[in-house]
Amino acid sequence: MMMQWYHVGSRLLFSVLLFATASELPGQNAAVFRETFENFDPSRFHTKIPNRNTTVRNGVLWTRGISGGKYPPMVYLDVDGKDLEISFRYRHLQKGGMVWFFVDGDDGFGSVDHMLRVKLLRTGIQLQIDSHSLDPNHPDRQNNGRPADKVSGAYRLNTRLPQERVDLSASVWREVKLAFVGGSVTISVDGKTWRKMLKHSCFKATKRKLLWMQNGGQKGIELDDILVRDVVRRVSVDTYRAVGSNPDILVMLSDDMRWEPVCLRQKMRREAGQAFREP
Repeated sequence: MMMQWYHVGSRLLFSVLLFATASELPGQNAAVFRETFENFDPSRFHTKIPNRNTTVRNGVLWTRGISGGKYPPMVYLDVDGKDLEISFRYRHLQKGGMVWFFVDGDDGFGSVDHMLRVKLLRTGIQLQIDSHSLDPNHPDRQNNGRPADKVSGAYRLNTRLPQERVDLSASVWREVKLAFVGGSVTISVDGKTWRKMLKHSCFKATKRKLLWMQNGGQKGIELDDILVRDVVRRVSVDTYRAVGSNPDILVMLSDDMRWEPVCLRQKMRREAGQAFREP
């Protein structure tokens, strides 16, 4: 839950934003995409499966070995949405290695490129934000040898965050979650084991593709329980009741943030620059 307080004259303006997945609201589809690999349909993936490195084995997606190219073996999944919750589980079957997870999206100039990278090492996690600009001399353009995108003419801007030490050395199942809402993303590994929030305007763009780059050696890495679903924003009944009866507190609903007051008895409409409460 995110809360903000503002002083408006003698009154205190309270705005609240609760995030709920679509499955928690009646009449909404639970998932945009769900794959447990029990009754696997390979046509749903952008990558042809099975291939020399990846196949379904024992109800999970198993990737091992080397690709023979510049990068480790990769699995692509097409998606389509702005505010999305993405989750998956992975497990290493031998020591060392990494899972490098990419979220690709609209670059803001007519093409699709990397947006966020989550590098899951055995000793830590490193994040990288990839935004874009038409300016070839932009100070955040770190790889000057990389040409502009052939479609959009945009240059990739790299913001590489320092690696954070996290002990992921055990070969056990790990759960990774990302929740994109507006210009922010919350990333977690195994719930409270590691958690981070990032903010950048590029996160507002439509997400188009997920990529798992996997360096797992000959024994490989397993993926399972891939879930992609829309994030629905709403004001909860309990929160509204808690603040709505106080005459000195106004509850603000903002259409430009697409908050959904699904719990209110009478849906309120926003007028520019004004706050509202239930009549």
